[in-house]
Amino acid sequence: MRIKPFYFLLVILVLSSCNEYNKILKSTDRDLKYTYAKKYFEEGKYNRSITLLEELVTFMKGTAQAEESLYLLAQSHYNARDYSSATQVFTTYYNTYPSGEYAEASLFYSAYGMYLDSADPRLDQSKTYTAIAEFQKYIERYPQTERAEQAKNYLFELQEKVAYKELLAAKLYLNLGNYMGNNYESAVITAREAMKSYPYSRYLEEYQMTILRARYEYALRSTLQTQPERYRMVVDEYFNYKNSFPGGKYLEEADRYYREAQDKIELLPAS
Repeated sequence: MRIKPFYFLLVILVLSSCNEYNKILKSTDRDLKYTYAKKYFEEGKYNRSITLLEELVTFMKGTAQAEESLYLLAQSHYNARDYSSATQVFTTYYNTYPSGEYAEASLFYSAYGMYLDSADPRLDQSKTYTAIAEFQKYIERYPQTERAEQAKNYLFELQEKVAYKELLAAKLYLNLGNYMGNNYESAVITAREAMKSYPYSRYLEEYQMTILRARYEYALRSTLQTQPERYRMVVDEYFNYKNSFPGGKYLEEADRYYREAQDKIELLPAS
């Protein structure tokens, strides 16, 4: 079986590249290693540049290459899509060189990496909260930069993600009902706190409607003695909803809760 010349040449080049890299790893010449770290970065061989730079950044402290080497390590992690490691190194750079050449970019990318790594709203949002904090810091310190508007947009998007997670939590409490406790009240508290935390969220109507549903379901399942008071709470929440969203998409459902609550209040003896 004959090996085609092209593939044979490719094998030779790969082996040659590996031999070169192994020689660089074993070298004690730090300047040479740094030269190759930059070369591998330019070639898109980020794992190689990371391996070399992680060894070199400690030795580079106090030298002319100190800032550049640390920033290059952060960018290597970022381009390799290891956003957690990238954020850690970008943050280290910013804290070490707050007035450095790459300080503004480091603060932005420390946030943007966590933005890219932010999980689905149904999952843990630790990285989302980290990204929010970093974007807020960036906007405060660099309000006039080209990236400031981008940072604001990403910040709002992340806040909406957390706002949606709070909505899911409130709805979960609502669906749990009286299972192992008064989850209706937990739904109300969760939705109210979310409204305070995210007053400009597109989910405000959803929050308010979740509160109304929770009040209605709780009243419906209460004892006769407690129902009048709890149906009055339904009426209060109905007006909160209607006044806030007079043309709301749930108005028909809200009107039904209101009518039923009024009928119950009139029929049931006062508590």
